[in-house]
Amino acid sequence: MSELIKLIEEEYKERRKSFPSFGPGDTVNIHVKITEGTKERIQQFQGTVMQIKNPSTTGETFTVRKISSGIAVERIFPVNSPSIEKIEVLRRGKVRRARLFYLRGRKGKAARIKEKL
Repeated sequence: MSELIKLIEEEYKERRKSFPSFGPGDTVNIHVKITEGTKERIQQFQGTVMQIKNPSTTGETFTVRKISSGIAVERIFPVNSPSIEKIEVLRRGKVRRARLFYLRGRKGKAARIKEKL
């Protein structure tokens, strides 16, 4: 039984290696497969990574926040999800903490994150 679990975990590790490394504060563009009836399309979700939970495990997830028409939208993505087509890192953010929940109470210029050079 444990050999089967190890085989599956190895498969997920290979998938994780195909994505670029990113962390909290980074602006990412996630290409997500959306199924509508019989049709399938790719939708992009661009935002700031707020946190990464359970890093380097098969249950790893990351939270991305964006502002759409003045309304904040947060989405949690499992890294090993087959619905994620690809992840692009657009900007590297310079932050000093692992969980950026303080951004929830900020708007506009106060919610900006400096870019790491």
